[in-house]
Amino acid sequence: MSAIPVMLIVWGVVAACFLALLAYRGQLTRYEEDQLFLSDTESNEQREQSEIVRKVNQIQPFIRVLGFAAAAMTVGIVGIFTYDAWQRLK
Repeated sequence: MSAIPVMLIVWGVVAACFLALLAYRGQLTRYEEDQLFLSDTESNEQREQSEIVRKVNQIQPFIRVLGFAAAAMTVGIVGIFTYDAWQRLK
């Protein structure tokens, strides 16, 4: 049963990184509009919007991987804990 504490620590680190990336993405897109109408005179705003989209697209794969890892580890930890509890009840 010594694997559970180690798995919980690793799960905590993965989940914290996942939540930190979600918070960072939320901070990036906080004041952005769904639709942006730009004219030729507003090229600075267009550059800012393009930079935000680039940053969000850059961190998206990490969010997916960490989210999947956290979910898989959660299922694994619950499964191991349930199996161990079942064995102790027998």
